[in-house]
Amino acid sequence: MSKSPKFSTLESLMEYRIIVYNAARDGKLGRLRVFLDQRSKEEVSMLIHSKTNGATPLIMAGRNGHVEVVKYLIEDCRAEIEQVGSVTFDGETIEGAPPLWCAAAAGHLGIVKYLVEHGANVNKTTFTNSTPLRAACFDGHFQIVKYLVEHKADIEIANRHGHTCLMISCYKKHLPIVEYLLKLKAEVNRKSVKGNTALHDCAESGSLEIMKLLLQHGAVMVKDHYQMTPLMAAAVAGYNHIVEYLISRIRESECSYLERIEALELLGSTYIDRKRDYIAALEVWQRAMRLRFEDATQTFPKPTNIKPVEAYEYATEAHTSRMLDDLVSDPDAMRMQALLVRERILGPAHPDTSYYIRYRGALYADMGNFDRCISLWMYALEMQQNALEPVSPMTQSSFLSFAELFSFMTSDGRDRDLFSCLKFENLMSVLQRAVEEVQRAIAFSKSQKTPSSDAERRSISNLNRLMIIVLHLLCLMTRLELLLSVEDKLEFRKVVYRLVRMAPLGLRKSSLLHLACTRETTEVGRYPICKFPSLDVINLLIEVGADLNAVDQCGNTPLHIAAKDDPCHRQVLKTLIEGGSHIDACNNRGDTITHLLHSVPLHSIVPPLKYMTLQCLASKEIARSRIPYKGIVGADLEKTIELHNCKFHLIRVQLDENWPKEPEK
Repeated sequence: MSKSPKFSTLESLMEYRIIVYNAARDGKLGRLRVFLDQRSKEEVSMLIHSKTNGATPLIMAGRNGHVEVVKYLIEDCRAEIEQVGSVTFDGETIEGAPPLWCAAAAGHLGIVKYLVEHGANVNKTTFTNSTPLRAACFDGHFQIVKYLVEHKADIEIANRHGHTCLMISCYKKHLPIVEYLLKLKAEVNRKSVKGNTALHDCAESGSLEIMKLLLQHGAVMVKDHYQMTPLMAAAVAGYNHIVEYLISRIRESECSYLERIEALELLGSTYIDRKRDYIAALEVWQRAMRLRFEDATQTFPKPTNIKPVEAYEYATEAHTSRMLDDLVSDPDAMRMQALLVRERILGPAHPDTSYYIRYRGALYADMGNFDRCISLWMYALEMQQNALEPVSPMTQSSFLSFAELFSFMTSDGRDRDLFSCLKFENLMSVLQRAVEEVQRAIAFSKSQKTPSSDAERRSISNLNRLMIIVLHLLCLMTRLELLLSVEDKLEFRKVVYRLVRMAPLGLRKSSLLHLACTRETTEVGRYPICKFPSLDVINLLIEVGADLNAVDQCGNTPLHIAAKDDPCHRQVLKTLIEGGSHIDACNNRGDTITHLLHSVPLHSIVPPLKYMTLQCLASKEIARSRIPYKGIVGADLEKTIELHNCKFHLIRVQLDENWPKEPEK
């Protein structure tokens, strides 16, 4: 049978790749054979090892349980059995997953057996260090767990968070797998990166039967990095049956008398915040209060030197049973009591402390009490910034919540004056704290002498998201611009100037102005806030001195970024060019704005000759003629010449593309 010709164009390669991917994903073996059996070995290899949506055909066939397709791809097409890709489970994307991991996670025993028999590594991990065995434990695929262990899968390999197969099985409440792992002598007291054990996982999931089994196998009560015992973890999660069991059996050496009292108090707070059961909460708190004074020789009174908090409306904790009884008629006082108890026991660094403050604030916002919401959220934000590392995901979440709230309060169609909902000082306070967080992130990054590549990527990604949130806050402030006094406008611009002077760089070394010029900045949270590119934000950044010709990792100026949008934003482009962006600047691929504009010609936006300076022409001539200039001309002029050196950029890209790549590790 004659071979089909090679792919005539890049488009035909892309088309065939998608067809093969879809056929493998959907289990259509006949369709696969039609497109692959008549092609050369080189073309088949290219098609079956190409990734679509992050995954190869073999990975998708294994993920979806198509055993005949898996056999065909491996035996007939010689697909690499250890290839890796991205797959999605329950809305979460797993990076670097091999076919065996995908089949084990999805519960396809037949494919697991086939892959192992054909040499798949049973201990090969994803990028987060998750093994096929751990994937099977997660969803309770007991037969796959047993098969992998019988074929030398290591039960003690933990993921990047230090969570073992035993821990995840306890958390997911898979009793048969837990029993099996314990028979294999799994390390019952092993700790994760954050110090929690399998007992903590049982407490957080409410699995008393598994907890008893762990205790029978020698599990001991220890504290995690938040100083939480399994007893405390059960109280925070609201599992009364586990709290009662542990209180009745644990020894003083495992958990102090005071910790038992505080576990009951936390349980009461959880009853209020999670279950809205005020009667049950009061009963538990009364019981804890009696225990504090039960023994006349040794009492445990609550601390009295805690300064009242404005966000809690200066509420104080009840110190007697009578004070607790007085709370019954005031549900709001009960809610504040729950926040006070949790903050005292867990401390400001524990995620639940700020989470429930924010949760309570959100409920006030739902009732239209925005002032109360903002007060509580500002208190939680201050707590997070004092206790957590810079640009923590929790702190980012707080800033995003503020932006979403302010967007709702200032949205079109609301039947009230903007300032009756949103006060300038509230938005300004959040913006100032966000700018401080950017500064903290930059300082923290500089202080890291030898950061790991993963940590550096996370840090840049976190900073990029914070920069986007800050841009949304700036956009929201521009909505109030006409209502601001001269003094307020000046104060606002001082903060923006300070931010621009920091020159933060996000992903791909994007500046604030780069991010303000792209539609991608619009998508930041679950709810719409502001639309980008935002002309108001761009004008604001230009006004305070943002660099219009700053280049990102790909050599793009903000003008390049704006020109890539389709349809392009004419007024944005015009504003950038009139502000001083070079219309003939080249990115790393040698593209100028003229090359990137598809739907409209440049002359329909601005007259090009008007913005073509002698400096631009001289820079292009120097670059074209290869006259030595580095180290001879000033730094600013050197940068201008580089912007116009299209030939240099094209050569560099060609070198980068043709340079031999390192083999994948």
